Amino acid sequence: MHTHKLFPLLAALLAVSVVPGQAQMRKIIAELSPVAESDAVHVASTVHAALLVKLPDTYHMQSNAPRNPLLIPTRLQLETPAGVRVTELVYPPAIDLKQEDVELPLAVFEREYAIGISLSIGAEVAIADLVIPVHLRYQACDDSMCYGPTNVDAIWTLKVVPTANALIAQNTELLAKIAFGTGQAPPAATAPTAAPTTVAPSDGPDVDLGTLDHFTISGTAGGFLRADAFLKFIKNAENDVKEAGMFEGQGPLAIILIVLLGGFALNLTPCVLPMIPINLAIIGAGARSGSRRRGLLLGGTYGLAMALVYGVLGLVVILTAGSFGTINASPWFNLGIAVLFVVLGLAMFDVVTIDFSRWSGNFNPGARRGSFVLAFSMGAVAALLAGACVAPVVIQVILFSSNLYAKGTQSALALPFFLGIGMAIPWPFAGAGLASLPKPGAWMIRVKQVFGTLIIASAIYYGYLCYEIFSSRSVDTKQVATSANEKLKEGWHASLAEGLALAEREHKPVLIDVWASWCKNCLTMDKTTLQDAGVKAALDGYVKIKFQAEQPDAESIKQVMQRFHAVGLPAYVILKPKAAASPHS
Repeated sequence: MHTHKLFPLLAALLAVSVVPGQAQMRKIIAELSPVAESDAVHVASTVHAALLVKLPDTYHMQSNAPRNPLLIPTRLQLETPAGVRVTELVYPPAIDLKQEDVELPLAVFEREYAIGISLSIGAEVAIADLVIPVHLRYQACDDSMCYGPTNVDAIWTLKVVPTANALIAQNTELLAKIAFGTGQAPPAATAPTAAPTTVAPSDGPDVDLGTLDHFTISGTAGGFLRADAFLKFIKNAENDVKEAGMFEGQGPLAIILIVLLGGFALNLTPCVLPMIPINLAIIGAGARSGSRRRGLLLGGTYGLAMALVYGVLGLVVILTAGSFGTINASPWFNLGIAVLFVVLGLAMFDVVTIDFSRWSGNFNPGARRGSFVLAFSMGAVAALLAGACVAPVVIQVILFSSNLYAKGTQSALALPFFLGIGMAIPWPFAGAGLASLPKPGAWMIRVKQVFGTLIIASAIYYGYLCYEIFSSRSVDTKQVATSANEKLKEGWHASLAEGLALAEREHKPVLIDVWASWCKNCLTMDKTTLQDAGVKAALDGYVKIKFQAEQPDAESIKQVMQRFHAVGLPAYVILKPKAAASPHS
């Protein structure tokens, strides 16, 4: 039997915090580095420069002229100050990227490339630093799918010096590879390019969110839904029934109580219980404390440290990883959690051994036994070296907290802290000698095996999620757009403003389908669920709107999606004009 020195909790938290965004909605962020041919520039001159673009490994960027006009071309725009003009942009040659199940290869740029820029510096430009905002809009792709369009910005500072000052050449080798004189004129506008429209019309930045104040959000749903689930969604929205999740509807106090009890129960696991008297002895609590009051305070300090560690880790992960939809819809995240849970589950059956007790026992922060510094340090270390029984629970609480936080429940940020408080409850009493601990015995083997079974079941669940996401990755954007146009021919509206105005005039409920041409499940829903006879009949009295979120990071689109609490595509929202009756009443 092998002993593996693993940090299951820390590894999982790291995976959550660095995992990229959601499949399809996921944003692949490029690094931008503007460079010039010299360390400064003169007035009344032409300057050759370049924007260096670097994507993460395995990704490419659509070229400035994609073969499929429905894909997002790469566009570079510079906001030049008065007297400065962009005279030429030189995009690099495109290469072919073959995607799975797609006949026509994509015309893409390399993972790292440079865009040549020719700047004309006018004679009237002042001797000072020129600040030029740079905007790059692009769509990243890999060999299985293309992702949501992204805007990345950079600030470029050029130093204008008197003509008498000598210039120092730089980036010579890089700029020599760019075919200046063969490029294209820049776009007339200086602001970032608007999202292309694949169906007409589109509200774009003209969406008036104030109009939504005239409506009540009766229901929201997302992802692929079968016809029966979609009909239930419609029925619940019409009857003002809010679908409750595992904890939803229980109230914040009930959720906190459940989390506290869960944390308390972790003390009975075979990863924690045997270590309590050992750690009490190390910190000088319990029988060695000298007084019950001091033992209580030492045990409380130890427990408080655990609670703070879980609270801070949870806070950092939730705020840096983004919404639950962004995290949980990544196949790599689900695969990582599945593998981690398999290892932790096998440890429960003693197939592998994960033993951190000797590490925490040998930890010495340099403080004397019986000191509060030692108690606090040991508590923090014990939380970080959480065993195989504890890590899955902490991970699930953080995921659940992320889900609630994404839906606007700010207090969800405190749930990991309350989990730690639950784990800390026995420590002050045990430290004061006021409580007797259950004696370890054969019963712990059964508890361990039950935990192992639950953890393996969780691994299977996350593995299945990973498979589902990978299997739905390829999409033909032309098919998605064609399907959306077919819906418009059936009487759906492409304009959110026009659809809402009609619903308000005729006092009808509204179904909003938030979609994009790069969303495969949008196509699947169009071809299956939304074609179902029962669904069509249920929506007969509705004003139906196809709202295109092709550029979800655009401020106007982002505001609409946040208003609808949409964290992925497709998203479905049912609105009722205020005081409206059911369409079937």
